Amino acid sequence: MTFRNILVPIEDSALLPSMLQCAFLTAKRFSGSIEGMPVRRALLEVVAVGPDGFVGATAHLVEDFERDEATRAQRCKDKFVSFMGDHGVTLVEPLTAMDSVVASWNEQGAPGDAVVGNRGRLFDLIVVGRPARDTSTPRMSTLEAGLFDSGRPLLIAPPETPQALGETVVIAWNGSTETARTIAFADAFLRAAKKVVVLSVEGAMVPGPTGAELAQYLTRKGIAAEPKDILNPDKPAGEVMLREAMALGADLLVKGGYTQSRVRQMIFGGATSHILANAEMPVFMAH
Repeated sequence: MTFRNILVPIEDSALLPSMLQCAFLTAKRFSGSIEGMPVRRALLEVVAVGPDGFVGATAHLVEDFERDEATRAQRCKDKFVSFMGDHGVTLVEPLTAMDSVVASWNEQGAPGDAVVGNRGRLFDLIVVGRPARDTSTPRMSTLEAGLFDSGRPLLIAPPETPQALGETVVIAWNGSTETARTIAFADAFLRAAKKVVVLSVEGAMVPGPTGAELAQYLTRKGIAAEPKDILNPDKPAGEVMLREAMALGADLLVKGGYTQSRVRQMIFGGATSHILANAEMPVFMAH
């Protein structure tokens, strides 16, 4: 799978430059097209719903809300168009077939996060921002809509804008079905990388192949990969994975999403939750 069609659901957040840079670096590597799409809030997200199902929204409130959302969408479009212009990317109509890096803006789609999963099914990759802990955007609900409802992989942009992407790839391997599927999605990145490391953390594995076996499998496919096993880790698996990936100079971390259930990870923690909250490099993720 290559990444010729890239969707960027856009919220007006501090991570937008990093998201657009991740999309641009990917499109540049694979001669892809980038579609920007505003993620508009649904009215029900910001008004009170009573126990009888009555929505407490006056006509004046609805009018103000719609005007604010239109202003936000226009601000997102202006930033998207400005970024593409600064990087010499031609703007075309959505889903136009081209052999060079192009971009388009699509304002269609219903409000709410569901549009991310629905629209995302037409793309090879969805670029989102790492969910913020101290601000309202990027939202975890946007990421989860892409992860669980699109059938496509995500590229999760870090807070700091990356200067390189996919030169050194670290696979956070735990033996799971989710990570095996994610590796299959990431094949084009792995083949284009200068270095691929299969990272396994003792105590975080589920029944399945070892990291060494995965590295052998990738090598047979023509992807030179080296295994690295962390024995007797001194920290939880997610923290160790990020620390080791940083030490290896990774500019892309490949990770399957939620081997444990989301509810369990919310309560007890888990590698996926830690990585989504703390990764300082782009993360390639699928479920």
